[in-house]
Amino acid sequence: MFDKPLQLFTFSVDSLFMLAYHTNMKAKLIKHNKLTDELGNTIEVKIWSVAKASDKPHGFKYSLVYIVNGERVVGYDNAEGKGDHKHLKQDSILKEIPYQFESLRKLVDDFLKDMENIKGGGL
Repeated sequence: MFDKPLQLFTFSVDSLFMLAYHTNMKAKLIKHNKLTDELGNTIEVKIWSVAKASDKPHGFKYSLVYIVNGERVVGYDNAEGKGDHKHLKQDSILKEIPYQFESLRKLVDDFLKDMENIKGGGL
């Protein structure tokens, strides 16, 4: 487990929101971290600032994924046309579940919580 997992994804929320509110803006990558945890698994976080749209009313496109043995076991994203949702491996089945986006900070917190639950044998 990470001692301070949020430090892995440190960013200025204020600067991210400033980027998001520019009009007629193309997708702009504002955060990309790819790490290997203490178990050798991959954690990757990508966040883009985009123009607000019906499937991205908050102005962000994102993909957060935790990969174990080459397989996604936790994922949060808002793929085109699908809106905000997450993927969780439960009982050997990867399930897609709607996600209520509130903020970037909560998104990262929720992702890390699910990731730690998987590591601890939960979910």
